[in-house]
Amino acid sequence: MIFFFSGTGNTRFIATQLAQATGDRLIGIASAVLNNQYDYVLEPDERIGFCFPIHGWRPPFIVRDFVKRLRLEGYHGQFCYAFATCGDDVGLTFDYLRDDLLAAGITLDSVFSTIMPETYNFPFIDQVDTPESARAKIDAARERLARLMPDIVGRHRGVKQINASRWPRTNSRLLGSFFVKHWVTDTKFTVDADACTRCGKCRAVCPVGNIDCSDGNPPRWLHNGLCTTCFACYHHCPTHAIDFAGRTRGKRQYYFKD
Repeated sequence: MIFFFSGTGNTRFIATQLAQATGDRLIGIASAVLNNQYDYVLEPDERIGFCFPIHGWRPPFIVRDFVKRLRLEGYHGQFCYAFATCGDDVGLTFDYLRDDLLAAGITLDSVFSTIMPETYNFPFIDQVDTPESARAKIDAARERLARLMPDIVGRHRGVKQINASRWPRTNSRLLGSFFVKHWVTDTKFTVDADACTRCGKCRAVCPVGNIDCSDGNPPRWLHNGLCTTCFACYHHCPTHAIDFAGRTRGKRQYYFKD
């Protein structure tokens, strides 16, 4: 089985490709959390995969919380791997995940990552790729995935094919802590009511069900404690009505369209 979390679609693409190649079932982490589903039955020869984007050089907190509560009936050392999508490098992401899995009684055998288009538009930073750059990264990711796939299909243990960092501790511990403390929040999202068309796309694409726009009203965030600041709502808004921290309106948008 492949547990995955995706905001703007990059990781969903990778997880779908892995499922098609391995025949393993796909399980959305966000849906599982919303439905309080943490118990699963593992087949004797079934792979265990975890796919997610890098958030602040760490696994998204929703992934870490899910892993800590995960219970796999029938686990007897089956092959377990993780595959992360990132904008630049992974930092200590897999160290965090390995520790979380060990606490749940699961051993992480191999780790993989690939660069995908940037999705973050934080204040003072415009990281989102141009359409041309995004296409080039997706094409490169397809080629890299094809090279990595035999290790996953073949259950090869001890493989480490990642986008490593020069400063993993600085990125994950220092910058990652700042990211989690200051930017993982839904309280900084605002909506231009005049620009909003009440189309409901933001509600539809929010992976954690944190947006309501019923009765013809502009969207409002429910503050359900699950927002990962994935920016899916921002990127899908057709009129750029959604803003984050007063500094992102008019910047580039991206979501995986293939």
